[in-house]
Amino acid sequence: MELLTINNVWMMICTALVFFMHLGFAFLEIGLTRQKNTLNILFKNIFIITVGLLLYCLVGFNLMYPGEFNGFIGFAGFGLDAPVTAEGALDLAYNEGYTYWTDFLFQGMFAATAATIVSGAVAERMKIGPFMVFTIIYVGLIYPIAGSWKWGGGFLQTLETPFYDFAGSTLVHSVGGWAALVAVCLLGSRIGKFKDGKIQAIPGHNIPLATAGVLILWLGWFGFNGGSVLSADPSLTSLTLVTTCLAAAAGGVVSAFVSLLKFKNLDLTMFLNGILGGLVGITAGADQMSPTDAIIIGAVAGTIIVFAVSLIDRLKLDDPVGAIAVHLVCGIWGTLAVGLFGELASGAQFVSQLIGVVSYAVLCIVSSFIIIYTLKKTVGIRVSEKEELEGLDAHEHGMDAYPDFRLNEH
Repeated sequence: MELLTINNVWMMICTALVFFMHLGFAFLEIGLTRQKNTLNILFKNIFIITVGLLLYCLVGFNLMYPGEFNGFIGFAGFGLDAPVTAEGALDLAYNEGYTYWTDFLFQGMFAATAATIVSGAVAERMKIGPFMVFTIIYVGLIYPIAGSWKWGGGFLQTLETPFYDFAGSTLVHSVGGWAALVAVCLLGSRIGKFKDGKIQAIPGHNIPLATAGVLILWLGWFGFNGGSVLSADPSLTSLTLVTTCLAAAAGGVVSAFVSLLKFKNLDLTMFLNGILGGLVGITAGADQMSPTDAIIIGAVAGTIIVFAVSLIDRLKLDDPVGAIAVHLVCGIWGTLAVGLFGELASGAQFVSQLIGVVSYAVLCIVSSFIIIYTLKKTVGIRVSEKEELEGLDAHEHGMDAYPDFRLNEH
């Protein structure tokens, strides 16, 4: 009973840390975009976490953990229904270490993150109504089905060498990243981003806030990865936190250095995204890596970030916060790295990791394309040129985030 209590307390602390990440995402996103769209971005982030939790309660949790199912899709019914003992009392030994309620809340915090990733990529030009519809379908249906394929005991878990994704490099970050890529392709770039074939920088309005956001996200990742141990086991949780921290540090340092060599300047935003890339990269195998493995994985992620951001720009894709490079590209790298480093490294494991990456790519690209393309052809997904130039805060919300301090922005 004492161990059950300790496990539950640890997981509840981790749940709070993952919840805190939503503040980090909001700070990062508004910091890297223009002040005239601040309220719009904050509204989207609050909508995602509130509606995400309700949807996960009503349908998502039982889609993601349906019990016995065909390995691709299953559903255990609407709402939450905690397991009870023969005497009718709450079964405290649910899942051998933590209660049903703790499990739901911890997993529910993860569910909203996928849509948050998309929010950053489509910032400053997507209508809020269609974004809300997309969030409801993607968080309510697509994410839980994706999660069931591995964490719910689906077909990726039953491969001869099971696919491995400890805390969601693919199941959370790439699931959001693929949708972000599709959305950016269908939306088009912001006005002024590409002029006469040349890339024009559109600076964020509050880099200190973006920096605070990244540090909050790093702190939240202790819960993201630490809680994914699903117990308070001292050896596993402490190793997981060490590998998580080292990968973040390596990602940041290497991205800053590579960026300096490539662009001849010390770019703080690249430094920040390198930290996030390292965190995303280690998330798939944080409990399986040695400290040295974690540093290598983070360093590679930091290098990838610089070139991925440049590639996305050259492809004329406009991603204001670098979400595709961070969450999709580094998510794929981190997932494949499980087959190359750490306790599970083997050829067979690498093949399983590749199968997982491709499976999620197909599901997420097809589903997000159907949702967003349908919205584009019916109600439209892009704000008007006037709305974009004057800011979404004024037109979508009729308010200003900084009423006493207004710059003339274009």
